[in-house]
Amino acid sequence: MIDPIASLLGDWALELNIYTVILRLFLTLTLSAILGCERSSKRHAAGLRTFMVVSLSTTVAIILDLYLTAGATAGLYPISAAAIIGLAIITVNSILYSSRNQIKGLTTSVGLWSCGILGLCIGAGLYTITLIIFVSLMCSLSIFPKFERYLKNRSNHFEVHLELKSIAYLQNFVTTIRELGMKIDDIEANTAYQNSGLSVYSIAISISSEELKKYKTHTQIIEALATLDYIYHIEEMT
Repeated sequence: MIDPIASLLGDWALELNIYTVILRLFLTLTLSAILGCERSSKRHAAGLRTFMVVSLSTTVAIILDLYLTAGATAGLYPISAAAIIGLAIITVNSILYSSRNQIKGLTTSVGLWSCGILGLCIGAGLYTITLIIFVSLMCSLSIFPKFERYLKNRSNHFEVHLELKSIAYLQNFVTTIRELGMKIDDIEANTAYQNSGLSVYSIAISISSEELKKYKTHTQIIEALATLDYIYHIEEMT
């Protein structure tokens, strides 16, 4: 397969030489920096430097593999494979559970792993595929989250983090939910707040009222519930 962008650049871009190495390292640092800035702008733990280092590492790995296997008609790429496996282990370990039973860092972890794949494509000289992957990643991280939030805010199921002033008010909350045309699918007490003086729960709720399904979003429902005197704090879990 002939890479269209490499063809435009010339035959030198298809070869492994000092100029293509410089070009590929420049590309991997530039594109990963853009992805890292997007993550940093949303205050995620893994940001600019992390994405740049990940992409640079995988790019160097595939360049080394290509250099070591130069002239071979077929072969394995052990350094690249080890780099991706190591990256997968690191990203899995970066996924955390917050005190509100929420998964944190999942998107960033997958983004890092994808950035590593991007680095492999750049190092292999697959410039057109690299561009396609980069644009897809940017859309996934920047544009689609807004559409995802819209869909979640309109779905019939959602989870809330609920902080009651006393455990005695739990029955009042359940009654209110039923009166509003909703039902509780699951209630889980959060032990992380055991000594805070509050009664804290993670609650899964389903909307059964046709009127609520048609006219009310999760944000509006939660804002209405927040006005109840016995609720200290309530928010949707994402």
